Amino acid sequence: MKQFTIPFTYRSTLISSIKERRKQNDKMKKDFTPALLDFGPVQIYLARHFGFCYGVENAIEIAFKTIDENPGKRIYLLSEMIHNPSVNNDLQEKGVQFLQDTQGKTIIPIDQLTNEDIVVIPAFGTTIEIEEKLKNKGISIEKYNTTCPFVEKVWNRSEQIAKKKYTVIIHGKPSHEETRATFSHASVNTAAIVLNDMEDAIKLSKFILGEISIENFYTEFEGRYSKGFDAENDLARIGVVNQTTMLASDTQAIADFLKNTMIQKYQLNIDNIGERFADTRDTLCYATNDNQTSVYGLLEQEADFAIVVGGYNSSNTSHLVELCEEKLPTYYIDNADRILSKKQISHFNFHQKKECETHNFIPDKNPVKILMTSGASCPDAIVEKVIDKIGHYFLNEENFNNIKAEIITNSNASNP
Repeated sequence: MKQFTIPFTYRSTLISSIKERRKQNDKMKKDFTPALLDFGPVQIYLARHFGFCYGVENAIEIAFKTIDENPGKRIYLLSEMIHNPSVNNDLQEKGVQFLQDTQGKTIIPIDQLTNEDIVVIPAFGTTIEIEEKLKNKGISIEKYNTTCPFVEKVWNRSEQIAKKKYTVIIHGKPSHEETRATFSHASVNTAAIVLNDMEDAIKLSKFILGEISIENFYTEFEGRYSKGFDAENDLARIGVVNQTTMLASDTQAIADFLKNTMIQKYQLNIDNIGERFADTRDTLCYATNDNQTSVYGLLEQEADFAIVVGGYNSSNTSHLVELCEEKLPTYYIDNADRILSKKQISHFNFHQKKECETHNFIPDKNPVKILMTSGASCPDAIVEKVIDKIGHYFLNEENFNNIKAEIITNSNASNP
């Protein structure tokens, strides 16, 4: 896989050495057991896969390269480059300005831009409408487009089934940048609708089966279907794609449920299911899949609690938190500063969308066992700082640094 040039401050010598060792020892990626960092009185288990993915590193490389190559020019991002506050803050400190917030609300109107300005398309992609506005201003978007190739894969899959007259059903968070972009690209070719979760899928099935009057569809799904959507006709042939960072199990469950709905509605069998339901396979990206599978492997280890590191508006990170919460206390933080002391942590409750504090989160025992992972947009350097902060609560600096150096040395010795 391509190696990207990104700021060294996002890298971690400790984590890079561990990841490289795991990669060399498990080239086929079949081992999803965690790596143990044994500091004696505290043991930290790192997930097999976590942190920056291909799409994120590609976006970061393009963004910082654009800044370096265009001194004196005004450079804009449509919205956050990725859902990580430290990366976005770094870009803003270099003079990059955001045109929109993550919900699509205008910060700087495109009308104020000129054809001399540079606009970077974030990893989530953007809508066709915004692309057209930028082109009409004479702004080139191709050179500075960081859209993740796995997001584009979803767009391509949508276009493929659209050509066969299927309606595209998108499993995603309606307000998320990626979902808005996918909806826009799908809507150009066919009817489209966004489903947030299984509850939405169940509601949709009732319209398909005629259990609820089709007239109520437009109220129930207001703002989430394409222009000119004809519920009576457009729900007769469907296919499911997804926002790439959703839980794989949730997307599969929704697809299976709606497939069974179509079988029930039209009395289909395995030979003719394709007449009504498109085989879209899985459109989840490899990194999301690997990170989620790694959490399942991580959770097989007995531990006292879990820490998940990542931006609070990161979809893929919140799903990792969701998985961990099913088994043990889980603390969602975006940087090491959220650990206020050995007794107190400030963390994010993504269900309630607010920060809260927990006291005595580290149990009084020996050893304390902690599971740790991070989202696909979180720099490894931030994870290392979290490890450092926790480790120093249990060991003096000299002992902690000696063990840490030994872990790096042993990992590098295992690397060819």
